[in-house]
Amino acid sequence: MEGQSSSGSRRPGTRAGLGPLPVPVPRGVSQTGAPSKVDASFQLPVKENMALVPSEPRLALVITVVTWNVGTAMPPDDVTSLLHLGSGGSDSDGADMIAIGLQEVNSMINKRLKDALFTDQWSELFMDALAPFNFVLVSTVRMQGVILLLFAKYYHLPFLRDVQTDCTRTGLGGYWGNKGGVSVRLAAFGHMLCFLNCHLPAHMDKAEQRKDNFQTILSLQQFPGPGAHGILDHDLVFWFGDLNFRIESYDLHFVKFAIDRDQLHQLWEKDQLNMAKNTWPILKGFQEGPLNFAPTFKFDVGTNKYDTSAKKRKPAWTDRILWKVKAPGVGPSPSGRESHRLQVTQHSYRSHMEYTVSDHKPVAAQFVLQFAYRDDVPLVRLEVADEWVRPEQAVVRYRIETVFARSSWDWIGLYRVGFRHCKDYVAYVWAKHEDVDGSIYQVTFSEESLPKGHGDFILGYYSHTHSILIGVTEPFQISLPTSELASSSTDSSSASSEDEDDSTLELLAPKSRSPSPGKSKRHRSRSPGLARFPGLALRPSSRERRGASRSPSPQSRRLPRVAPDRSHDGGSRGSSEEGPSGLPGPWAFPPSVPQSLGLLPALRLEPVDPGGGGSWRPNREAPAPSSLSTSPQGQQGLEEGGLGP
Repeated sequence: MEGQSSSGSRRPGTRAGLGPLPVPVPRGVSQTGAPSKVDASFQLPVKENMALVPSEPRLALVITVVTWNVGTAMPPDDVTSLLHLGSGGSDSDGADMIAIGLQEVNSMINKRLKDALFTDQWSELFMDALAPFNFVLVSTVRMQGVILLLFAKYYHLPFLRDVQTDCTRTGLGGYWGNKGGVSVRLAAFGHMLCFLNCHLPAHMDKAEQRKDNFQTILSLQQFPGPGAHGILDHDLVFWFGDLNFRIESYDLHFVKFAIDRDQLHQLWEKDQLNMAKNTWPILKGFQEGPLNFAPTFKFDVGTNKYDTSAKKRKPAWTDRILWKVKAPGVGPSPSGRESHRLQVTQHSYRSHMEYTVSDHKPVAAQFVLQFAYRDDVPLVRLEVADEWVRPEQAVVRYRIETVFARSSWDWIGLYRVGFRHCKDYVAYVWAKHEDVDGSIYQVTFSEESLPKGHGDFILGYYSHTHSILIGVTEPFQISLPTSELASSSTDSSSASSEDEDDSTLELLAPKSRSPSPGKSKRHRSRSPGLARFPGLALRPSSRERRGASRSPSPQSRRLPRVAPDRSHDGGSRGSSEEGPSGLPGPWAFPPSVPQSLGLLPALRLEPVDPGGGGSWRPNREAPAPSSLSTSPQGQQGLEEGGLGP
């Protein structure tokens, strides 16, 4: 199933009924610990009422971890080699999950203001690079210049639960976020994982301060819920970032001599982190692969030459990736199964000298996680036809597990193959749970919300409670005739002049909405986030006022609302193809500040008249969500009181 986008290569029976959807799984790892090539055709035999599937041999998950101090630089044009993508000509040779930790992303005040309104350029770069390989952004967290991005293959999303983030500032005594740590934790197939990206204090003599900062981060970051609470309570912790540990004792000339002669082992014993592993109790249990790559700091920007400035900084392995598996004797497993622990094998650990935009070199490591058991029953199972050729075929049936707590804000999204995140949908419909036969539910997409033309799509059930897709389908095709505008234009043109050039008719036809990934370069989204300025109101641009609402709700013709701009040349992102805001305009925003990935259409900012005349105020007696045409992108603000109909 990996990488498949056409119906001709699908396995039969995957949508004929409401049985469990198969999940592609790597074959595992060899006895030597090296991962075998991923077999895209391998399937787990999933039984209807069985949540734990025994494994013979053990099941595996491949995770890539990347750390890079980007030194406030602009992103490079390509990061394919850094992410280990397409090494074998297919995305099946890559990872199942990718964690990317960045440090020193430009956080000057003007840049931070822009990033508050739009998705930052580094996040855009990685989403653009990973989307064609079926990776979807699971979660992201930023603290000034420290960013953590977590991606997973879209078909793994239903088995990722309890996703949470946290951050800890340690700069200026805890008041400034230039130093500190950000984390994402989640349950993956029933195992609790935590990814911690840190930027610790610099300089040779700050080793003890680095230890104190790390202890502070571990003690302050606590997660609510029944699973693991502290970072070290998780089944597996990845700790990475610009940890800033240096090489002691040896002078600059000896360090460079060892590097030039490829005698790196002579430097290992004087590496501060290696020495700390044996003396700091806080590092007990943390593991790291051998440092078989040259020190990654400090380089002259744009070159592979170590620092030639007046300071002549001594090279050091500042950028590191470590991991820790919870020991069997240290408290109960967060997953609740003491006898089944996961095993971790590091498959590679290397730097990437080809990237020269920063004075640091990025470092990447790939791990193979072996599971003795795997919790892989989706909470929602979706059924859809192999192809939609008529609007009346846009019917989705689904079944919900009894343990799943539904929300009135749940919705089902229609995504193009290669979508970037859970709200990068083409169309959506609220999951109103129309009962078909007592256990099966059904929803229907309206004709006006469906994309016209031909393309490959995926359906996903988005849970407001879990903040992730908890059910997805395999790719299917939509082949609908183009909009009535093209046909009416053709008729009127032929009636007025039989000799008119065909090129005129072609210009009148609507342009293709977002092409499939890889066929053209995607236009980067510059959609502003939700309201961050109480004194401003957002009004639709003149182009948007001419467009029609795309909301599938029956209220769409009664409430004025902002529609996405669909006129980008070369195709637009999925988030701008659909995703009606469903909010009346003009809008006025109270101080509530929901987080956003830049998912709103292009808008014009205008000041709100304090006298009241044109600004909109929330209605205290708002109707239930089933009667609204609000988009899923704006509903969080509705619940928090920041936005409302």
